[in-house]
Amino acid sequence: QVQLVESGGGLVQAGGSLRLSCTVSRITFNFNAIGWYRQAPGKQRELVATISSGGSRNYADSVKGRFTISSDNAKNSVYLQMNSLEPEDTAVYLCNAKVYNGVIMRIIDYWGQGTQVTVSS
Repeated sequence: QVQLVESGGGLVQAGGSLRLSCTVSRITFNFNAIGWYRQAPGKQRELVATISSGGSRNYADSVKGRFTISSDNAKNSVYLQMNSLEPEDTAVYLCNAKVYNGVIMRIIDYWGQGTQVTVSS
């Protein structure tokens, strides 16, 4: 079982910055990718940024140039540095880990509980 715990959300004015952290209970060689998604009220959950097991980073077009995802394997953590925040970034941000399960031969999604980010105009 993989557990994810997020922190770092809060209220910030437009143009400000926040740094989200996600601590993973354990890192395994079966990790396919780890990253961040977000869900705003009345909207579908969407990808924000991910890091693959090979180190490739993937960003949503709406956050490119403003957000940066990074990881620290020694701390079993992944971070999301968010700069130049906009009111449209307001959402619950969720940490996600995609882990390959060799028994059932499929990728399993694990989710944190989420952290609220609110950007005021």
